[in-house]
This record gives sequence, C-alpha cells and structure tokens, in this order.
Amino acid sequence: MSFKYKYNYASPDRYRMLKEFAKKNRQFQTDAESLIWKHIRNSNSGVKFNRQYIIGDYIVDFVCLEKRLIIEIDGGYHSEYEQIQKDEQRTENLEAMGFKVVRYTNEELFTDIDVVLNNIQQLLKNDQQ
Repeated sequence: MSFKYKYNYASPDRYRMLKEFAKKNRQFQTDAESLIWKHIRNSNSGVKFNRQYIIGDYIVDFVCLEKRLIIEIDGGYHSEYEQIQKDEQRTENLEAMGFKVVRYTNEELFTDIDVVLNNIQQLLKNDQQ
C-alpha cells in the first residue's frame, strides 16, 4: 500500500490506542497548544495543519503534511533528562520519515508568540518537499 505522504501508520493494534489518545489530547489541549492552534489553524499561509496527528508510532502536536513540518510544544517536563533523550530520539525518527521537527517551549509561546509565528511562517516558505 502506498501513502501520499510517504510515512507509515502504526500497526493496527497500536493505531487504535493512539487514535483514542489523540482524540483525548484534542479535547483537553494545554493552554500553550490552544494558543498556537488559534493562530495556525486559520492562518493565511495557505497550508493546513492537523493537531494531535498520528505519524508512525507517535502523536505529534501539530503537522503540516504538505510542507512536512511538525510543531511540538514542550511543557516543563520536557526539560527533564530522560524526556530530553526521548524527545531527541523521537525527533530523529520523525526526521528519518522526511519531516522537519521544530520545538517551542510553553514559555516561548506565552512570551514571544509573534516570534514563534514568524519563525513558523519562514519554515513554511522554505520548500521542504
């Protein structure tokens, strides 16, 4: 089976679990996720973002499939050593699937949202396909 965006979905048994988890994540977004979603879902950039989207065995916070851009929002626990290691592996795996992964902290969103949005616009302008 060939996929338009050249990445694989999780195995069927795992996909069901991830799908439920993604649905709950969409229902109970963090304040930071709500803030960025408000800006990128109706942006005039001409591209579509999905939130809490399953790619492989991961649920990414936001993805523009057309530009292969993943946006991850990192809360406080992402600064813990073990989580940093997991995030690095996750980023490597997603990049191996052909995505560009960019991470922003909650603090960046709340203090510099315009800088974050400008950065995202620049990444979208780059031809990543």
